[in-house]
Amino acid sequence: MIPFLSSFLPSMRHQAYTLHFNPKLSLNEAGKHVRDGLSTVLRTGDNLWVSCDERTSIERLRLTGPHEFGEHCRYQLADLLDLTNEAEDVEIDIEGLGECDHYLWIIGSHSLKRKQPKPDDEDVAKQIAKLAKVEEEPSRYLLARVPLLLNAKTGDYELHKEAPHPIHADQTLRAAQLRSTNTSNDLLDLLAQDPHLKPFMQIPGKDNGFDIEGLAVAPDGRLFIGLRGPVLRGWAVVLEVLPREDKHGRLRLDEVPGATEKFYKKHFLDLGGMGLRELRQQGSDLLLLAGPTMDLDGTIAVYRWPEALSCPQDSLIGPDKLQRLFDVPHGSGPTAGQDKAEGMALLDETHVLLVFDSPTDARKPAPHQVTADAVRLPAPAAASDR
Repeated sequence: MIPFLSSFLPSMRHQAYTLHFNPKLSLNEAGKHVRDGLSTVLRTGDNLWVSCDERTSIERLRLTGPHEFGEHCRYQLADLLDLTNEAEDVEIDIEGLGECDHYLWIIGSHSLKRKQPKPDDEDVAKQIAKLAKVEEEPSRYLLARVPLLLNAKTGDYELHKEAPHPIHADQTLRAAQLRSTNTSNDLLDLLAQDPHLKPFMQIPGKDNGFDIEGLAVAPDGRLFIGLRGPVLRGWAVVLEVLPREDKHGRLRLDEVPGATEKFYKKHFLDLGGMGLRELRQQGSDLLLLAGPTMDLDGTIAVYRWPEALSCPQDSLIGPDKLQRLFDVPHGSGPTAGQDKAEGMALLDETHVLLVFDSPTDARKPAPHQVTADAVRLPAPAAASDR
């Protein structure tokens, strides 16, 4: 059995990668820089895809040096998807990206948001009242796929609303999204009846309420959705669903073989009280970025879940079935609330790349730049050692 105490974990040796953003694309209307709110990251070929949780866009970078990504360009999701049920100028709170079979998959947090009080405001009663206000933003209820194709001339992957299949000439790739209304979508409607998750669906994400923060796509089209919250008695939750396109060009959830709840499996993971921040598929395993479910500084760690793609039914994954790979440093003391690892990409077969929300000044070597950390993965444990 692998020891899981942090004192036995290998030290985290990292190589800094610098991400260069276009000054003309970097600031939103409120003046927040895209580098200050990175929530997920994915690599395809020489391209790095990132999103900021306060945007309605996907950002693409390109490998421009041994440890640099630049040539920043932006894709507005309103140009690729039908956002008529959402306000196009409201954040989607994108928290997960995945790739499979010439599609980029995108998921929003699906969470509610509690108002943030200002402790220095003179009107204390007004600020206290803010804590009682919970906002619903339907723009967050997004699960979609967009055609992702390599441009052989430029070497860049590009997003399209519709495009010919690069291999099967008789097929067309089309952007599609899960059926939704102004107040919900098919996934939320199902989970509103779930015996484990129903009590948390009306609780804001940062209060251990329902909050999606990770997505991985299996080769057969199954999606693994990581929940930052709720964490149930220390157990984190991963949902497994199978979207299919219907005759109207929309995504619907198909039956998942072996699932207790028919249209989704539930996997409960003992991550020591942490929730999920990112999921990445590597072979039949899933790599997990885990951290606090609440809005606080706390342990952040990367795990391997061996054979995650092969669970025949709902599962309870204890610590003996998980490999804790390394802990990730985070802000504390004078840097409290900063350097929170939120996104993780497979950089290559042996390294992951971590991006950070609320990066410290030390991660900003120049205007419109931020550094990410590449970390070497320990070799997978032999089956006899798990």
